[in-house]
Amino acid sequence: MLARLVFPFLLLFACHAHAGRSCSDAPPQPEAVRKGLDLALKTRNALDASAAQTALVARVGKDLSRYGLRYSHLAIAWRDHPAGRWFVVHELNACGTAESDLYDEGLGNFFLDDLHAHEALVLIPPRELQQRLAALLQAGSVLKLHAPQYNIVAHPFSTRYQNSNQWVLETLALALAPAGSVNSRESAQAWLRDAGFASTTLAIGTLERLGARVARANIAFDDHPPERRFAGRIDTVSVESVAGFMLRRAGETQSLTIGVE
Repeated sequence: MLARLVFPFLLLFACHAHAGRSCSDAPPQPEAVRKGLDLALKTRNALDASAAQTALVARVGKDLSRYGLRYSHLAIAWRDHPAGRWFVVHELNACGTAESDLYDEGLGNFFLDDLHAHEALVLIPPRELQQRLAALLQAGSVLKLHAPQYNIVAHPFSTRYQNSNQWVLETLALALAPAGSVNSRESAQAWLRDAGFASTTLAIGTLERLGARVARANIAFDDHPPERRFAGRIDTVSVESVAGFMLRRAGETQSLTIGVE
């Protein structure tokens, strides 16, 4: 099983990785822990009620409202067997670096962070897509689409870097495309382009780009087309862009919003 054979070593270091949240070593506050566990429970109950085998789950780790975005980080949720425990598989960036790994952890851990808001987005794909995703996870096939060179604003049609939402998107391409047609990040991105994936465009000016590049190891812009970059138009993969693609491409996908007061 993927959860037991591929990721146990990485789980030991999960506290030193992040995506869509801060990279602080400050201990969590009791109220944040309560809300995080309540959100995990409500999310698990919603997943159980759906009878799904796999789903996509997003959290609000950062305030992205200035970019018109709500959710910051996306993961694939799956059960190890029909009545089993729910896991989330996602890409996390090692703090202070431009490197990432894939992690497999429980819903409680996924929501036990200094979240900006205790709210989750759950996308439940059609049954056939659920089964394809589960088979890819079981076989470990999702590993071949992971790139360790991490960039928060990675361009969706470049393989130089990858962000956490982009790994989920490319894994969806592997599950959705005809068998054998996607066997690399290059072929996944080619399929996504042909399938009409629409990225999120962020307005980031020159000074902000330069400041971010100097201050943060996990932010780069050299994978973006110069004409877009110099115009302050940065195209990337957001939770919302993946959700929109799912709802267009897999029309029976269910979308649920779950919150904790």
